[in-house]
Amino acid sequence: MASDAFTYQQDQLKQIADDALRHATAGGASSAEMDVHEGFGQTVSVRRDEVDTIEYSRDKGMSVTVYIGKQRGHASTSDLTPEAVRTTVQAALSIARLTASDEFAALADPELLAESLPDLDLYHPWGLSVEDAVRMARDCERAAFDADSRINNSDGATVSAQHAHFVYANSNGFSAGYPSTRHYVSCAVTAGKGDNMQRDAWWSMARAQEDLDSFETVGATAGKRTARRLDAKKISTRQVPVLFESPVASGLLGHFVAAVSGASLYRKQSFLLDCLGSRIFPDFVQIDEMPHLRRGLASTAFDNEGVETHPRAVVEQGVVKGYFLGSYAARKLGMRSTGNAGGAHNLVMHSTGETFDALLKKLGCGLLVTDLLGHGTNMVTGDYSRGAAGFWVEDGELAYPVHEVTVAGNLKQMFSSIAAVADDALQRTSRQTGSILIDSMTVAGD
Repeated sequence: MASDAFTYQQDQLKQIADDALRHATAGGASSAEMDVHEGFGQTVSVRRDEVDTIEYSRDKGMSVTVYIGKQRGHASTSDLTPEAVRTTVQAALSIARLTASDEFAALADPELLAESLPDLDLYHPWGLSVEDAVRMARDCERAAFDADSRINNSDGATVSAQHAHFVYANSNGFSAGYPSTRHYVSCAVTAGKGDNMQRDAWWSMARAQEDLDSFETVGATAGKRTARRLDAKKISTRQVPVLFESPVASGLLGHFVAAVSGASLYRKQSFLLDCLGSRIFPDFVQIDEMPHLRRGLASTAFDNEGVETHPRAVVEQGVVKGYFLGSYAARKLGMRSTGNAGGAHNLVMHSTGETFDALLKKLGCGLLVTDLLGHGTNMVTGDYSRGAAGFWVEDGELAYPVHEVTVAGNLKQMFSSIAAVADDALQRTSRQTGSILIDSMTVAGD
């Protein structure tokens, strides 16, 4: 049930969508789809114990896609009045009449549309007052300063509560939506002085306020992570094992998703073309898509086209079992939609059973990466080169912090060289993986 704080209720959003569909049909559309949404939120930031920003947000809108045969037109508006809805539909129709025909342009196949809507427990309103938010942010930042005496400056602590709901409808008879929430707390601080200054941060995000890490924990973690980076050294170029800490390891999972997603595949701009059924990872790697996780940050019963979502193994025993496809990409590839219009839904890369400390021991001598900089990833070739910071590891123990290095390799080779996945996955994102150990990479330094 949507909160009274919403301007519109679910039945009103559905009526707006129904009206838009009726206008589209009357205007000559052979089919149409639309998304009507509304959201509101509050974000409070403090810096050095003083209120930095207080931001309220409230938005609403509608996006309309119409089809005249195989011609497609799209328009959107932030005005949900009847006249604006009618005008927006007319604009989409006008655009469709001017576009070239595309044989793959159409609504999702009707037989794939969701018929049941499980309760995924995604809506947990947080009636957070500004005064309470300021107090929580201050507590968070103070915990960061208390964590180590060398913490001497702050980029701020933030507390945010966000609420939204929507309805998606199309002319094949589908109409559904739901409310959801997303709350977070974050803190970033700096330590040291002169040439020996370091910055780090920590954050927590969840559907429900009670699932967030405590504000003191977030702040203390940010402080400790910052202080431990002081007195960082450079190292010489070498070929060594590399352990990607969980917060940055999820980026590797993101690169895999991008490589096996629709647009990259049909445009032939992926280093994993035609990999379905191929072994890309070692046989102990298992990656599942879990769209029906309760309170999951990417949980949904249907995708952006109304296609029903299903739990599935994306990688099983190292073999790619599925792509991430919406309807258009699926048709271009001669396949069926996988219910991923809009992206992946709660990916989980399963642990091989070892703890983070066990992976340090397994690494022995090499680099632990805790931070990545830049965007040096070529998705066509898989070539990977990123600025990095972290810790040099000797005999399975952290020896000293390292900065101003580059880690380089090729993603396809990196995936096949995964040695282990730790059991320290964080729940704060929709791509969950523990720390990932890779057998060998080039670490470029002095």
